[in-house]
Amino acid sequence: MSNRPPFTRLPHRTVVFVGDGRKALFLFNEGSEREPRLKVQQVFEDENPPTREQGADRPGRALSRIDSKRSAMQQTDWHDIEKHRFVREVAGALDRLLRQSHVQRIVIVAPPRTLADLRRSFSPAIEKRIVAEIAKDLTGFPIDDISQYLTA
Repeated sequence: MSNRPPFTRLPHRTVVFVGDGRKALFLFNEGSEREPRLKVQQVFEDENPPTREQGADRPGRALSRIDSKRSAMQQTDWHDIEKHRFVREVAGALDRLLRQSHVQRIVIVAPPRTLADLRRSFSPAIEKRIVAEIAKDLTGFPIDDISQYLTA
């Protein structure tokens, strides 16, 4: 893999969140810091068809009270709205996982836009436990490649 990040420490019992707007993986390091062994804890996938399949209405038009001009309104991007909703849902699931497992460290790996949505959705309990954030989309990679990418 190219574009390596700096070395990321993955101590035993660290949760690695890998996600984007449609898929999220909660990985748990069952190995050591020197030899991490990431195991899938939970997988979330969202069925999110394109906007053209989610909304059939044309954008509306607005009339001005001052003059007789009309202007078109921008079409709602249902696909984008669903991505934001999915990220909020996954952040809530991560919060529940932390409460159940008493994990102290989290590494977040997500594309920049998803990372921004996650930051807005994280509870203070999650924020305290984040030890690294990596702005990269690794959701399509095998677990072994993710582990190598994070620790190489």
